[in-house]
Amino acid sequence: MSAPTSLSSLQPPGSGPLRVLIADDHVDAVETLAMLVSLEGHAVEVARSGEEALELVARFHPDVSILDIGMPGLDGHAVAHRIRQTPQGAHMLIVALTGRSEAEDKLRARASGFDEHFTKPVDPTRLLQRIAAWQHGRSS
Repeated sequence: MSAPTSLSSLQPPGSGPLRVLIADDHVDAVETLAMLVSLEGHAVEVARSGEEALELVARFHPDVSILDIGMPGLDGHAVAHRIRQTPQGAHMLIVALTGRSEAEDKLRARASGFDEHFTKPVDPTRLLQRIAAWQHGRSS
């Protein structure tokens, strides 16, 4: 994963940092992505399972959730679906991370409640640009 350029200039003045949840059972991947997102000034919490992700949603109240679809146990599809059933889930950007990029996979992700579908290895610049665009649209 190459280091992205800073996207701070894309954030509207006064928009402030977002609360971002990243859930992935691969330790290196989740820690690297968490570091990149936090370098943009956002508050980041990390979960290593679907169950832990749901606990953090209830406690941390993220604005954005980035979920690995292939987590063992409660997978990303189930987590996204459950988040969308909560009051805060209606206003959250939920991003899928997966190794699968077929049209069928993207349709299933959308049906589960994901707003975006990124194939691993994720392009961090593209992901951060999407978060910044969502934040800008939310504050407009």
